[in-house]
Amino acid sequence: MSASGFSDLREKLTSMTPHRDNYKNRVTDKDDSYKNRKVKVTDGGSSNGKGRKRKHRDSSEDDVQPVESREQEARRVQSGIVQVEVFSKEDCDVIEGKINEVVANGEAGLYREHTVDRAPLRNKYFFGEGYTYGAQLEKRGPGQERLYPKGEVDDIPTWVHDLVITKLVASGVVPEGFVNSAVINDYQPGGCIVSHVDPLHIFARPIVSVSFFSDSALCFGCRFQFKPIRVSEPVLELPVRRGSVTVLSGYAADDITHCIRPQDIKERRAVIILRKTRPDAPRVDQSPSPNPSPPERHAPLKAKRSHRRADPDAAHRPRVLEMDKEENRHSSSSSRLHRRSNSSENYRRRSQDGDVSRKVKMRRH
Repeated sequence: MSASGFSDLREKLTSMTPHRDNYKNRVTDKDDSYKNRKVKVTDGGSSNGKGRKRKHRDSSEDDVQPVESREQEARRVQSGIVQVEVFSKEDCDVIEGKINEVVANGEAGLYREHTVDRAPLRNKYFFGEGYTYGAQLEKRGPGQERLYPKGEVDDIPTWVHDLVITKLVASGVVPEGFVNSAVINDYQPGGCIVSHVDPLHIFARPIVSVSFFSDSALCFGCRFQFKPIRVSEPVLELPVRRGSVTVLSGYAADDITHCIRPQDIKERRAVIILRKTRPDAPRVDQSPSPNPSPPERHAPLKAKRSHRRADPDAAHRPRVLEMDKEENRHSSSSSRLHRRSNSSENYRRRSQDGDVSRKVKMRRH
């Protein structure tokens, strides 16, 4: 590069980054020649977008590029969403009465162990197929979910077939025989479900959901933080009305997370999620192997929250007993120490008295 060209480039860089002047003044001539080569690489990288490293993004990119990418991503999400109105207000009234019956049955303990899963302000009811997820996984991460063995959850209720699935088939939303898994999520005000993608190795597409009791929103691309709970701005916020059907496929189902935020559940809301499990979906293996060696033994799954109500005093009794035992042990130890202390003190006193007596006798003689 010519001297004039080098000078022009330095002036250009100086005008763009005046805060580097002090650093440049401390660079030796040898470092200047090395820096000249680095400037060429940086300039070339700016034209093709490769080989360029920066510690800070330009303000113009912060203002323009993220907005453009979010808009593009929102359009990709929307391309994978279909919403249709299938259920009337009268249909919703009948179905919501059936959902209340499911909740009552769960409270009464009438379902199998893995049918009901409770969480703060949100209960899940699995029918047809249930699967491990979240805190139930011994090893976390996508692809670790497993279907329970057949028969571990209750069958899909007849009313779900008659009142929901049949109408979706008649409307062309799903083909006949597609649905073999139905999940009812029952949210209380402030309830939520964190960002997730329905496991690709478990469920075929599309994912169909029907909303009941109140209006809400389904958000895409959020990040959750906890203690206290906070949720970032979504890439797309999709309103979901009472009785509306939402169908997810493509980018919306596979390539971006979706969630229910706490602020979007202002009243009680329920959603029925209808899906088809893949024939090759992995299941929890409960068949014991003969003489398993410790390294090959599978770690047990974490217990799910029980849907049965426990005796409120039962949890306290063992603690009280343990406290009593501890107190008794402490009292016994204290008594032994006290006795030892008293005996030691008496011994010292007797020893001292004996010494005095001997001394007195010696004086009398």
